[in-house]
Amino acid sequence: MKIRLDISNKAHQQRIKYVVGDFLMSNLAWFTYNIVRYHMGAVIGYGNMGTYLSSKMVLLGQLFFPLLMMVTYAFSGYYNNVCRKSRIQELLTTMASAGINTLLIFFLALINDVIGVRGSDYEMILILWLLLFGFVYAARCITTNIASNLIKSRRWTFPTLVVGSGSAAVAFVNKMNSMRKATGHQVMGYVNIPGENPVKGNPLPNYELDELHEVCEELGIWELIVVPTRDDTVQTMNAINKLFSLGLPILIAPERFNMIQSQVRISDIYGEPLVNISDSSMSDSGKNLKRAIDVVVSLIALIVLTPLYAIVASIIKSTSPGPVFYLQQRVGLHNKPFNIIKFRSMVQDAEASGTPQLSSDDDPRITPFGRFMRKYRIDELPQFWNVLKGDMSIVGPRPERKYYIDQIIKRVPAYALLHQVRPGITSMGMVKFGYAKNVDEMVERVKYDLMYLDNMSLLNDLKILIYTISIVFKGRGM
Repeated sequence: MKIRLDISNKAHQQRIKYVVGDFLMSNLAWFTYNIVRYHMGAVIGYGNMGTYLSSKMVLLGQLFFPLLMMVTYAFSGYYNNVCRKSRIQELLTTMASAGINTLLIFFLALINDVIGVRGSDYEMILILWLLLFGFVYAARCITTNIASNLIKSRRWTFPTLVVGSGSAAVAFVNKMNSMRKATGHQVMGYVNIPGENPVKGNPLPNYELDELHEVCEELGIWELIVVPTRDDTVQTMNAINKLFSLGLPILIAPERFNMIQSQVRISDIYGEPLVNISDSSMSDSGKNLKRAIDVVVSLIALIVLTPLYAIVASIIKSTSPGPVFYLQQRVGLHNKPFNIIKFRSMVQDAEASGTPQLSSDDDPRITPFGRFMRKYRIDELPQFWNVLKGDMSIVGPRPERKYYIDQIIKRVPAYALLHQVRPGITSMGMVKFGYAKNVDEMVERVKYDLMYLDNMSLLNDLKILIYTISIVFKGRGM
């Protein structure tokens, strides 16, 4: 635990360095630009530059605009992962952030700064972008370079477990340890995958999958690398599915990449490329915007739909004995269980036998009003509370119960990958396939959810929402 705290503190300190550096450089860039503005004649009515720089307008701008820039940096995802930075990604992210900030500042404060010569006006916009990019990128490069050198020289390491204990796993670790420039991974031991034969005489300890939660806490594990020896996709994916609940990055050796039927991003590490299967294809900025949209939309929905909630609740209470809401445990992000909340559309104790049962169109357990709610998906509306809490997203793979997940994974091992993102109120599977009446149909629907995972984007989320609204108004929910 002490090791993990040490690494977490280093990561926290690294994030602070980036944030402080960005704020100081943004201030300096904006201050420098004000000097340029004055010399280019974009401002009038001031006796000298000192009077201009000390004016109320400039001082307020010096306070407001750097804070505005920090919001852009945060949404860009630059602060999401601070320990290992891709130099190319850092360059592109900084360029894009500078461009967005330039446009924001131009429309908020500079749109009236017209000199009268179009070329000079464009030149001022370009100068602002260059200053914002140049100052911020310089500070970021210095901070990233220091961290990179610490990792390469093995002075900054990340406790890691290798999932797999066969010959391939041992050979992979030996290769990684023999590199001249370190990757930052400090392998603390191996994890046995069922069906593999562990290498005997290995100096590092072997652990079982079922004890990983305790082991990761005790050793302060930072990352997991999956290196199976056998080409047993089902066993490997079952093992990976258990890893998601740890909430740690899961990497897989590239030679085993063909076992994963999904487009996933290459981890930016030195020497030996690894594929990150615990992260979706959506960019960090996209994830931040998606979560922000989820929070804002769900909050508005909960407020606006309050009268409808009250009406639906009163009808349920008056037409069927039992509670208004129905809670059911589902499996969500990182394979962690949560209680999904719905308006009750079935009779009370619909699963009194204790065995999960899927519903069908003529299911006698569905109440008359419940059938109406399911047709227009009104029963799903309380799930905006799950979205606000962070259990779900508005759009994402539909969450299932563990009872059915275990059956699906045996037939579609790649289903385990869906647990790398928040499940959704609606999904590509729901709009393209609809409700599943049996496991065979659930397996068919999974193909659409895996397709969504490979093509996650805010634009696709919008398309799915439009399809969902169309389905709701046409009453094709069931």
